[in-house]
Formats: sequence, C-alpha cells, structure tokens
Amino acid sequence: MSRNVVCIFTVLALGSALASEQGANPIRKVVTMLQMMQNKVIAEGEKETELYEKYACWCKTGASSLGNSIADANTKIGELGPAIKEAEGKKEQLVADIKQHRADRDAAKAAMAESTAIREKEAAAYAEANAEALANIAAVEKAIAAISKGMAGAFLQSGSVQVLRRLALASKDMLDADRQDVFAFLSAPAGEFVPASGQIVGILKQMKDEMEADFAEAKAA
Repeated sequence: MSRNVVCIFTVLALGSALASEQGANPIRKVVTMLQMMQNKVIAEGEKETELYEKYACWCKTGASSLGNSIADANTKIGELGPAIKEAEGKKEQLVADIKQHRADRDAAKAAMAESTAIREKEAAAYAEANAEALANIAAVEKAIAAISKGMAGAFLQSGSVQVLRRLALASKDMLDADRQDVFAFLSAPAGEFVPASGQIVGILKQMKDEMEADFAEAKAA
C-alpha cells in the first residue's frame, strides 16, 4: 500500500470523525480534504518532475562534457612531456646564447677601448701635424710679404730663415734649380740678391700653394 493511499484512508477517517463531532456533511468534508491533498500531491509531483528533468539533463550533457574534459586532459598530459623537453632545450639554448652574447659584449668593449685609444693617438698626431702645417704656411706667407715689400734684409736676419730653409729642403715638388736659388737667397748677405727677389717670391708662392693643397688633402683624409 502506497503512502498516498494510507494518507487517503487517514483523511477519510479523520474527516468522518470530525464531521460526526461537528454535525457537518461528512462527504463534503472528505471531498474538500481530498482536493487539498490532491493539489499538494500534484505540486510535489511537478516539483519532483522538474528536479528529475534537471538531473536527467545534467546526466546527458554533464557526463558528455565531463568525458570531453577528461579526454582533453589526457591529450594535454600526453603533450606535456614533449613540451617540457622542448622548453628545457630552449632554456639550455638561451643560457648558451646569453653566455655567448656576454663574451661578444666583452670583446666589443675591448675592441672599442682599443679603437678609442688609436683614434685618440691619431687625433693627437693630426692636431700636431695640423699645427705644424699651419705654422709652416704662415712662415712662407711671412717670407713672401717681407720680400715683396723690399724687406728681404730684415727677413734674412729673422728666425724664419731656418724654417724656410727646412721647408725648401723637404719640398718634393720643388725643382732642384729652384731649391738652390732659395738656399742661395737665404744664405747671401743682406741686399746682395735683391734683384732676384721677384724670382724667389714666385718660387715661394708655388711652394705655398703646394703646401696648402697637401694640407687640405691631409685634413680631408
């Protein structure tokens, strides 16, 4: 016997007793109580049906989803081992690359320091050569101006004579005859070679032009 049937008999007994005590119609009382119980049973059945449907839906979709998740997890677990080995290999390569980069950086710093030292040495040598070239050109200009103004005697008594003699001796483009004329002019007593001063000025101007060209070329280099 089900629980609902027992409840029905119980309700009938209670309804009959209640109706006898109160003098009411026992059938109406029983019908009313049965209707109330029916409504309650229907409500509980609908609720249970709703819960069952939700559970059944979860069993269909949840189990499938859970199975897919388990399958995906197994696949990922299978791929994880090779991925770890690959990552370890990349790590070893990165460590080796970093070590090599540090060695290259140290070598580059050493090369830069060496290059800087060479450039500083070259810059100092250039500055010295530049100052010397400018001084030599200025000495030749001074000699040209003095001789052109008829002041050869005063010039021959100055210290610029030794500079001019050295430049004439070092000049690679000067003809030997011109070099001998310059030496003779610089070594002669004051006034003796005045008539040849124009020729000496021409030689000195040519030497000055060659010196300026050499200076410009060296500066560009």
